[in-house]
Amino acid sequence: MKKIRFGILGVAKIATEKVIPAMQKCDLCEVAAIASRDQGRAKSAAAQLGIPAAYGSYEELLADPSIDAIYNPLPNQLHVPWSILAAQAGKHVLCEKPIGMSSAEVGPLIEARDRTGVKIAEAFMIHVHPQWLRTFDIVQSGEIGELRAMHCVFSYFNRDPANVRNQPECGGGGLMDIGCYPIHAARWLFGVEPHRVSSRIERDPEFGVDHTTSGLLDFPNGQALFTVSMQMNPFQRVQFFGTKGDIEIEIPFNAPPDRETRIFVRTGQARRTETFPVCDQYALQSDAFARAVVGGGEVPVSLENALGNMRVIEALKNCV
Repeated sequence: MKKIRFGILGVAKIATEKVIPAMQKCDLCEVAAIASRDQGRAKSAAAQLGIPAAYGSYEELLADPSIDAIYNPLPNQLHVPWSILAAQAGKHVLCEKPIGMSSAEVGPLIEARDRTGVKIAEAFMIHVHPQWLRTFDIVQSGEIGELRAMHCVFSYFNRDPANVRNQPECGGGGLMDIGCYPIHAARWLFGVEPHRVSSRIERDPEFGVDHTTSGLLDFPNGQALFTVSMQMNPFQRVQFFGTKGDIEIEIPFNAPPDRETRIFVRTGQARRTETFPVCDQYALQSDAFARAVVGGGEVPVSLENALGNMRVIEALKNCV
């Protein structure tokens, strides 16, 4: 099976530290070029990471006929515009979450995908990690009974004014940056869309973005409760509760690429630990996307799924 030649839009930290090194270990991916609006930064990243080509503009990268697909880790307000331009250039697109600034943006992106025939996916790497796939299978099997609740806490500390997460015009804030994860997970595991949501949002008085958000998603068959924060001690944990048991994912989102991961399953008085071999979730995500491009199958997280997630994010924002 041929390798998909990726071009990287920008030198974002998630790209240079996580996704590019992961892609370079993939069976179906080749990182062929990187672009930045500062050519010096592009050349520096290319030299550091062993990428053959470096461009001083995103337009130059999209014009390269040898590039099959684009990875878009740009700030949130640039996700949809540059993904549409990539599609128009005939490039497949793996775009970072959240897919855009609003649900209204997603419609034109879907139209661009359908018009050009390229593959476009939202980059939720948890959707391909074995610990999440196993959790989904256990819930589906009925082992813990009927799913009734999900609880999640996800936090880190960041008050850097230069960081895009602290800039409202860039789609900053904890709900957009990490709140999208428990929302995606809840919709996935419950298997339906929530019919009602509520939220409590605390904003940073200097930056104007939400630094701590708690949300409650009301599903027909249960509830999902989460708290995300950009101004708390780093922590992450997810638990799913059913009528007969529960599942806890120890490191749900930043699963380490260099050691095993674990979930804890309890039914009645019985408790077991399931351990998963070392894997890189960004490599799994990239290969899954490339496989969809080469084989013509479905991408792991579709734009329709991304639209659903964006609608829930908006609903939570509008509760205030």
